[in-house]
Amino acid sequence: MTDERVMPWPVTVTKGTPDPDLLAQLRELADAAANADGNPPLSEQTLVDLRSAETDPDALLVFATYANDDSSDPSAAQALAGIAVLIRDPSEDTGVLELVVHPAYREKGVGTALASAVQENVRAGTVPAPQAWSHGNHEAAVELARRFGYRPVRELLRLRLTRGADAAGMPAAELPNGVSLRSFRPGEDEDAWLAANAAAFAHHPEQGGMTRADLDARMAEDWFDPEGFLLAVRDDDGAILGFHWTKVHPGTGGHPPLGEVYVVGVVPEAQGMGLGRTLTIAGIRHLQDTGLQAIMLYVDADNAPAMALYRRLGFVRWDADVMYAAG
Repeated sequence: MTDERVMPWPVTVTKGTPDPDLLAQLRELADAAANADGNPPLSEQTLVDLRSAETDPDALLVFATYANDDSSDPSAAQALAGIAVLIRDPSEDTGVLELVVHPAYREKGVGTALASAVQENVRAGTVPAPQAWSHGNHEAAVELARRFGYRPVRELLRLRLTRGADAAGMPAAELPNGVSLRSFRPGEDEDAWLAANAAAFAHHPEQGGMTRADLDARMAEDWFDPEGFLLAVRDDDGAILGFHWTKVHPGTGGHPPLGEVYVVGVVPEAQGMGLGRTLTIAGIRHLQDTGLQAIMLYVDADNAPAMALYRRLGFVRWDADVMYAAG
């Protein structure tokens, strides 16, 4: 009798934006994994890059392996059993890897086959040794990282706030003198916001490097709501001093919708004015005023000031994503 754990899993490699069929299969796989694990297996930026025709072909590799659900019929449609997406920065020869196995094909060697294919490309010099995200850091991911010589280098926590929809327990959002709060205006604020975001996150390449194409892609998503994209602006010249971009995840699998403190940023010149706390509270109150019962956010585990603020506001640890690196 054949041991399913040692089944061969041939891996194909697609360079650049995947075709519509593969992209549809990839999204179905990611949705199945998210429903099973409670974590989105791919980052938002990865999904943006996978959909974008403007993605540099040298910056995107998709490793895929398939399972034929009906071995008696060689012509039967194959199911996508697992994928690994490697996004690289050719200018710096670095890369980030995310690997997903369909729940129906776990513990059968799929993850090992995909990781081995990536490692073969690293040894051949066709791709750099990537860092790898484990969203939720489940036991199988921890073991796979260990076997391939990867160690944890970063922990990104998911915190959660659960309160009544009336927001009665949330402090008031008090703005400094000369500063007003308004919503984002599509068609007017894009360039100014991108400049403010780059300044606020100059130390954070993932967020600070957001381009107009990245912004446009997010604004085209069903979840985008300019009313929940709050800007703190200076009264005398309208300059953006800070912002809180909120997000609402639709309810799936019987779970209610979930709000998110998506991005909070303050430009350097406005640091020390208390805008970070004020904007965070304003965004939370906005989400709660829409009737949401729960709100989540991501924060680096070593960001002590942010952790202290979120804990004071009532957030508690919910889950964690861990980044691994070779060595």
